[in-house]
Amino acid sequence: MDELKTLESMGLTLPSPAYLFGALLFGIIGFAAYRYGKKASLQIFKWFGVALMLFPYAVSETWQLYVVGAGLCVGLYVSRR
Repeated sequence: MDELKTLESMGLTLPSPAYLFGALLFGIIGFAAYRYGKKASLQIFKWFGVALMLFPYAVSETWQLYVVGAGLCVGLYVSRR
């Protein structure tokens, strides 16, 4: 418990459970999109998949995670044939 207080005093905090769930959810969707794009030779699906898997590393707020993830999922849905 002392280590957690030390990290918090340095400005480091653990992500919320909602953030972790969203990162996992969008990572799984991204992995599925990447695999489908690779199997069907569709570059747009592969790139959307990579973006969905990697963007949680660049976003720190939970609301931003869900907004960007939903936007990428909508883009994935719109780009389907």
